[in-house]
Amino acid sequence: MNEIIARWGKIAAAPGLRVVAILILAFILARILKSLTNKLIALAKSPSRSAQIREQQTRTMAGLVYSTGIFLIIVVALLMVMREFGFDISPVAAAAAVGSVALGFGAQSLIKDLINGFFIVFEDQYVVGDLIQVNSELGRVEYLTLRRTVLRNTAGAMVTIPNSLVGQVANLSRDWSQVFVDVTVPADELVGRALATLEKLCGDFRNDPDWSPALVDGPRVLGVESLSLDGTVLRLQVRTVLNRKDDVARELRRRIKLSFEQSRIPLSHTHKVQLHGELPPQNQ
Repeated sequence: MNEIIARWGKIAAAPGLRVVAILILAFILARILKSLTNKLIALAKSPSRSAQIREQQTRTMAGLVYSTGIFLIIVVALLMVMREFGFDISPVAAAAAVGSVALGFGAQSLIKDLINGFFIVFEDQYVVGDLIQVNSELGRVEYLTLRRTVLRNTAGAMVTIPNSLVGQVANLSRDWSQVFVDVTVPADELVGRALATLEKLCGDFRNDPDWSPALVDGPRVLGVESLSLDGTVLRLQVRTVLNRKDDVARELRRRIKLSFEQSRIPLSHTHKVQLHGELPPQNQ
C-alpha cells in the first residue's frame, strides 16, 4: 500500500502533471471571474432610467475588472509554467519590472487617460447617451471607454476627447433642465401691467394639458432683472423634464409676443421723430 502511494506521489510530482494542473486552475479562475462579472451586470439591469445608467457604469467596471483579472491570471500561469520547465524566472521578472517602468515613462498620457477614465466611470460623471459640455464642446456621448470619450456635437461631427483632457464637465441629462426667459419692455412702460400679463400667461401655460407634462416647476415670474436706458428686463424661470427646455422656451416666447400684442405692450423701445415746417433747401 505504501509503495502504491509513493508511486502516485512521484507521478503527481512530475512536471507535466503540474503544468496541466496550473492550466486547469487558470481556466477555472478565468471562468469564475467571467461568471462574477456577468452576475454583477445582471443584478444591475432594470427598466428605470436611473438603473440603466447604473447598468452602464457596472458594465464598464465589470469589463475593466475582467480584463485586468485575465491579464494577471495569464501572466502568473505563464511564469509558473516556465518555472516547471526549469527556466529561471528571476531575470524575466526583473525584465518585466524594468519594462513596466519604461512603458510607464513612455506612456504617461495613456496611463493618465486610463486613470481619469476609471474615475469618470466610478464616480458616474456621465454615461453613453448623456448630453454634456466639456472643453467648450457640447454634444451627446456616443462612446465611452477608459481611454477616450466620443461626442456627437450639435453640427453632427464626432469629437474624440482623451479622458486625460476631460476637465470640468456639465451634464445636461440629469434629473431636470432649466431655462430663463428675459423680456425687455420700454423704460417708460408701466412695469406692473407687464408683470400682470406675464403672471396670467404663466398660469395658463402651467394649466395647459399639452405642455404641463413637460414642466417640472414653473414657469414663474421672478420679477425685474435689470434696469437700463433701453428698458426694463423682466425674467421668467422654468424647469422642464430632460431635453425639453428649448421647446418650452420657444413656446413661452411665442405666447409672450402674442399676449403683449393683445395688451398693446411694446417689446422694444422705438423713437418716433416728427419734422415740422419746410425742409431747408439743399445745396446745389
